[in-house]
Amino acid sequence: MILIDWLIVASYLLYVVVGGLWHSSRPQKLESFLLAGRSLPWWTVGLSIMATQMSAITLVGTTGQAYSNGLRFIQFYFGLPLAMVLLCLTVVPFFHQARVVTAYEYLERRFDSKTRSLTSFVFLISRGMSCGVIIAAPSVILSIALGWDEHWTVLAMGISTTLYTMFGGTRAVAWADVKQMVVIVSGVLACMFVVVHQLPADVSLLNALHIAAASGKLQAVDTRFDSHETYTLWSGLLGGLFLMLAYFGCDQSQVQRYLSARSVDEARVSLLFNGFAKIPLQLMILFMGILVFTVYQFERPPMIFQSQAATRAIAGPSGKEFLQLNERYEHEFELRKRAAYELIKSDSEPEARAEYVRANSEISSIRDQASRLIEDATQEKKFSDVNYVFPVFITERLPHGLVGLLIAAILSAAMSASAGELNALSTATVVDFYGRFLPQNSDGDGDQKMLLATRLITAFWGCIACVVALNVARLGSLIEVVNKVGSFFYGSLLGVFVLGILIPWSKARGAFYGLMIGIVTVAVVARTTSISFLWYNLVGCMAVVIAGVMISACQSHDISPNPSI
Repeated sequence: MILIDWLIVASYLLYVVVGGLWHSSRPQKLESFLLAGRSLPWWTVGLSIMATQMSAITLVGTTGQAYSNGLRFIQFYFGLPLAMVLLCLTVVPFFHQARVVTAYEYLERRFDSKTRSLTSFVFLISRGMSCGVIIAAPSVILSIALGWDEHWTVLAMGISTTLYTMFGGTRAVAWADVKQMVVIVSGVLACMFVVVHQLPADVSLLNALHIAAASGKLQAVDTRFDSHETYTLWSGLLGGLFLMLAYFGCDQSQVQRYLSARSVDEARVSLLFNGFAKIPLQLMILFMGILVFTVYQFERPPMIFQSQAATRAIAGPSGKEFLQLNERYEHEFELRKRAAYELIKSDSEPEARAEYVRANSEISSIRDQASRLIEDATQEKKFSDVNYVFPVFITERLPHGLVGLLIAAILSAAMSASAGELNALSTATVVDFYGRFLPQNSDGDGDQKMLLATRLITAFWGCIACVVALNVARLGSLIEVVNKVGSFFYGSLLGVFVLGILIPWSKARGAFYGLMIGIVTVAVVARTTSISFLWYNLVGCMAVVIAGVMISACQSHDISPNPSI
């Protein structure tokens, strides 16, 4: 990075932080801080929902995912539009009419206080871990761009985001999200334009797509019903549907967004906007990862994108073998490059296509062998450098100015998304626990004391997120890590709300013990089977509903809750 890049990054971050401080300088009551006074327009809420879901993980992890596996990841979102329609018909009017601050308040009215406490606690645990993943994503970028150790970049990101969130509140977070989306879309479009022009002069975009197709990168839909495969049509439509229903219907980070809308109708429009705009946006980002792959067919990429891991492998007991692999890699790259040109010239003749596929497979095999050597040298169970593909590309291949714009987009995405998560964590902690078990005295300033407690609890969750972030980058693709963490809990949370909203004869005991049974069931399934994590959401929801109905039916006395509010 040079001066122009630093100026772009600093200017944008200053713009976002000043905006947050400006909102915090206005007199605030607790509801205004937590829900923006329920006054935000639909388009602000819609962009904020999309931005909170997106975060820097989308740019870092999804592009790397496309580089490795192509468009198949898009199947993950196939259940999203249907989920948004179902939520607009059910929980959105439900929560708005209830005038709740957190989704879990409803469960106390419907069931009892311990069911509310348990569901909120489960949310806090799952979202606290996920927030750490969100902070870890831009730390990968900073460590490469600045040459810093990842531990320092995690602390720099985590502390600055926590301070911003402590004072900004939901209104500041929502409007920062709007700015973030503008910068992200602009940065991605500009990056795609530049990447296309980085192809060799004798290679057109259509030629590049032929190469991507030959390598299987353009295969977006897998119609096989295989519960062990993560990205298929069925896992997206079924497992993805339950994940999206749980995330947008039970996760406070999303519920808090549409509860801040001016009306039920505007909340519905914001969700529908997110449901139908997210897939095209995700396709665009995935396509950018594929373009990076095609550029690297003609310009040699590193054998291992995470340079620090490669250095440790060279210094380890298998260093000589690692260097020999690198020599093979250079030789096979030249063969693949020639095969790619032949594929273009022959207009995808079977022989040329077969030779290219063979050469590309050999490159993948060498990378796999190098990864295993790194695992031996570092004692890691599973090494993956998919999170480093896009950071390495933008810092080494893109022109100055655009590098600064993309880094600003990634940092602002991380700040807005993690700010939204921290805001939701502090809201759930204060409203569902602190405000109930440690009530303030009625001395006229209770609201301000709760506001102060919210800010201090935000700082606590910021520290927790930093601790998680320091240990999460080694776990593989960040986009998969954050969804795996959510899938362990989301299906079970959804099951409790299904019991409360759709099954009027369900009782408090069934909901409480059903949730515990659902979480244990998912843990057992994850431990004893190899099914994809997307199916955990369906398993958890069904386990809670079945157990909750059976336990409720076994109660000898009748507790007749009123499901309507």
